[in-house]
Amino acid sequence: MTITTPSPTPPLQVPTPSSIHSAYTLITPYIHRTPLLTCRTLDKIASTPQSREALLGTPFENTPPANPQIRFFFKCENYQRIGAFKARGAFHALLRLVERVGEEEVRRVGVVTHSSGNHAQALSLASSTLNIPAYIVMPSISTPSKIAGTQSHGAEVIFSGSTSVEREAVVRDVQARTGAILVPPYDDYDVICGQGTVGLEMWEQYKEVQEGVEGEGKDETGKGKGKGLDAVITPIGGGGLNSGVATFFSDKETRVFGAEPSFEGGDDCRRGLDAGVRVESVKTLTIADGLRTPVGVLNWKVISDRKKVAGVYSVTEEQIKAAMRLVLERIKVVVEPSAVVGLAVCLYNEEFRRLVEREAPEGWDVGIVFSGGNTTVEAIGKLFSW
Repeated sequence: MTITTPSPTPPLQVPTPSSIHSAYTLITPYIHRTPLLTCRTLDKIASTPQSREALLGTPFENTPPANPQIRFFFKCENYQRIGAFKARGAFHALLRLVERVGEEEVRRVGVVTHSSGNHAQALSLASSTLNIPAYIVMPSISTPSKIAGTQSHGAEVIFSGSTSVEREAVVRDVQARTGAILVPPYDDYDVICGQGTVGLEMWEQYKEVQEGVEGEGKDETGKGKGKGLDAVITPIGGGGLNSGVATFFSDKETRVFGAEPSFEGGDDCRRGLDAGVRVESVKTLTIADGLRTPVGVLNWKVISDRKKVAGVYSVTEEQIKAAMRLVLERIKVVVEPSAVVGLAVCLYNEEFRRLVEREAPEGWDVGIVFSGGNTTVEAIGKLFSW
């Protein structure tokens, strides 16, 4: 079988804000415009200093805890189709592929990808919608509900080991057998542009909130109307979401940050930025299973640009669980662990909290991307030992 290779975008072509606007126009008929929620209770918790006990064993031990003022705006991609933002990138990549290669050829050979679950479900849905065969390589330890969700849209699921190296080896086998065209899970120009539409929607929705506030020049929190979000934080796994969102905001004043789990070296992006070189492999079984992959080459090019991403912070497993509990109990929103790492940074990462306090005594309006909600009652119960 001859492997079909699409006419790709130029190597390492970096997305632009205009390319994200174009992506949004293309995918709008296929995706949901997910809600932007607020929660005063979490604002108050984030704007209260941590206990001194919480800082024991950290570089901030025996120092006064930070007292930032934070107001949250939660972008709920857990309400997106297939329960995660990945639907945006999958639809955009597949629609662009059809434009370049032709509908008949793509339908003849199909597409292939590897994913622990959310991109798997997203590409399966997009392929089913456009009547294209899909072959999805998934780690055998993937969440059962994510496997079932992928299969429910008609994709053929092939199992692999859990590391990116093991997944990619199986993808090559599938391509040799079928000729399927690879749609990467995160390190791809078209995927990044699709994911960046999360930022575009947040920007539009935040403006709508500000325009609807009563008063002359100030909203009820004292913040000036007409000003954009001060900061946006997204989770970082392969980096497609963060690099896309950072690209969208690159011509605006909003600062973009990334968040990762620290467990077993899952904070590869943060470590790579500290060392000045991309970490090429990651092997972690963090509960944030959507973030177990290293940052892709193209995504690294965006994220390592300090003009686009202002910093990346990490949190522990217990901090992720604590943030997830707050979302479940206070906002009444079902999220998976990967989705709350950005919130956990705001609540528990003292370095970030001191940054907010130092930079803005009047506080920051912070956009938090809840990246997905693909979990189960059983999985939540196990996390909290119910």
